[in-house]
Amino acid sequence: MTNHQTNRRVLVVEDDDGFRELLRDELDERGFDVEAADSIAGALPLSEREPPAVIVSDLQLPNGTGLELFERLRDDELIQPAFVLITAFGSISQAVEALKLGVDDFLTKPVDFSELTLRLERLLEVRQLRAELHRQRESRADGDYHQMVGRSRAMQELYARIDRIAESDAAVIISGESGTGKELAARALHAESPRSDGPFVPVNCAGIQESLLESEFFGHTEGAFTGADQPREGLFQEADGGTILLDEFTELPVSLQAKLLRALQENEVRPVGSNRAQPVDVRVMAATNRDLEDDGPGESVREDFYYRLSTFALEVPPLRERSEDIVRLASYFLEQSETAARSGIDGMTERALDCLSSYDFPGNVRELENILERAVVFCDGEVIERSDLPSECRQQQQPQRPGGADPAAADTLLPVKSDDGELVTMDALKRRYIHHVLEETDDNKSRAADILNIGRRTLYRYIDSE
Repeated sequence: MTNHQTNRRVLVVEDDDGFRELLRDELDERGFDVEAADSIAGALPLSEREPPAVIVSDLQLPNGTGLELFERLRDDELIQPAFVLITAFGSISQAVEALKLGVDDFLTKPVDFSELTLRLERLLEVRQLRAELHRQRESRADGDYHQMVGRSRAMQELYARIDRIAESDAAVIISGESGTGKELAARALHAESPRSDGPFVPVNCAGIQESLLESEFFGHTEGAFTGADQPREGLFQEADGGTILLDEFTELPVSLQAKLLRALQENEVRPVGSNRAQPVDVRVMAATNRDLEDDGPGESVREDFYYRLSTFALEVPPLRERSEDIVRLASYFLEQSETAARSGIDGMTERALDCLSSYDFPGNVRELENILERAVVFCDGEVIERSDLPSECRQQQQPQRPGGADPAAADTLLPVKSDDGELVTMDALKRRYIHHVLEETDDNKSRAADILNIGRRTLYRYIDSE
């Protein structure tokens, strides 16, 4: 693979022979590794063989425009080559159009080579930063982002937001439906913060007896109440130097919310039975499955307490809004399952995966994990079949597949035989599926490439080869 930190390869696309050679010579003398082409057709195989760091292209080309070349070569926005257009017919309108489409820079002839060199160096610096971010996101896409699995746009946006607010010590409200993974998001935020070496203390606010809440949070002295035979630190003292997560904080009594608010404002707690406050250094996160953004604090949450907690907000998306992560999550849970390993189960059939992908998962990721645990128990073979899945998953109305086939009866997503009854090749089957995805995404090639887990250039190659 190309090393983006040292890649100084520049692809020059210019139909004027003299100017093309001049560009090649000038950039070569300035330390760039230069290749050149005279057309879109000539540029495509060069870019496929070894992706350039920067493309410098004339706007007017024999078989198209530089903007068309830019569209063809653009891949993932984090790793696409930087793109510079050069033209003798420059205008403000052309520059604005090119920049709006994502072109990095725009120059007019005659070209000042010192200025071009300066701009290319700047673009290479930006590319190096993009490459580092891409490597981080690739790691996350493999399920390595603090045990959070998902490469969907929704999850990538969540990871990026965690990165942005991790450095702050301000309170955070994490919202999301039950089973979406709010605690995992909180743990990721703690792990990315300067407090990562400190403790992370999750608290189920709905699971503590109300009469013991104050003692649980702030601790107590010996003899503070019946049964207090010795002094005890509270959860805030336990979390000192780290993070405390108040899970389902809306279940806390209003009276305790007032005391928690004071602890947050003063950075100190007073144990039950004590006349002296103790300083604590704790970042507070609060989680809820309520939609507070639309509903507001409500009667069960003090407004001042709510607004003190909501300096930052994270929303963990439900699984139905990131259905492209379902197959990856299913594979992850099976790999992590000790029961599956003991049973010799190493995968799922296409029909089973298709069934999961069509299910709404009202219980979100937690429900998916539970479904797979049950499927492992009922599975008699080495792979999980559709029949091993629970009835609520199998009976849900599913979208009609190509050819009008009933998904409950179909063996495959797409027909594997041609009209004359012959089995089709793997390449033909791939093309059928690519066309199916393009139809489902209304010919949105970026979206289709993301679902197919291939680059836009690979997608174009399949389309053009027909």
